[in-house]
Amino acid sequence: MRDRLLEVRGLDAHYGDFQALFGVSMHVAEGEVVAVIGANGAGKSTLLKCIAGAMAVRGNAVLFHGVPIGGGPAHETVARGVALVPEGRRLFPSLSVEENLLVGGQIGRKGPWNLKRVYELFPMLEERRHQPSPSLSGGQQQMVAIGRALMSNPTLLLCDEISLGLAPIVIRDIYARIPAIAAEGLSLVIVEQDIVQALKTARHVYCLQEGRVTLHGEAKTLTREKISAAYFGV
Repeated sequence: MRDRLLEVRGLDAHYGDFQALFGVSMHVAEGEVVAVIGANGAGKSTLLKCIAGAMAVRGNAVLFHGVPIGGGPAHETVARGVALVPEGRRLFPSLSVEENLLVGGQIGRKGPWNLKRVYELFPMLEERRHQPSPSLSGGQQQMVAIGRALMSNPTLLLCDEISLGLAPIVIRDIYARIPAIAAEGLSLVIVEQDIVQALKTARHVYCLQEGRVTLHGEAKTLTREKISAAYFGV
């Protein structure tokens, strides 16, 4: 049995007076790919922000290697080995492709990921390494965002809606790289609205609806019908 890398226990999250998460619990084992699915507004991105240190978390609601990580700033969470690929990519528009990637390595963590390895994973980025990042297509920008996160050599990679707004062929191309990323010993949490993609990619699936976990289990035991019922609350 693989050790638990991440554990979320009864997590609540608020934006002012608005409560976005209600007692959310989940866990991720070492080397595991977990998908969190749900419609817009389900609380998926909020969950990732809490794990990544972008939102304050009370007490021991988020544990990484058994240590609470919710109280510190985001850069300390990155230094521990947690990296976020944010929704919308959020590249630095004034920097080239390669400069954006190098930003991800500034934390100085040791590990297998460097420019050479990222370019091996995404060869088209090496061809465009000196181009300004806004000149790339949406799919290429998403590859830069993933590469930038990998450059920090995380043990846990959080991917927030990496297929959003991309053509199906580009989505397939990006998801085809996930096994190579996981093969380096990383664990991944992938936020996704596409039920089929989640079942194909993940070992475990959690479904969020209105800030609550409505279903979870091994992907191989879940049907699209069960997930759809939890997804839409019907």
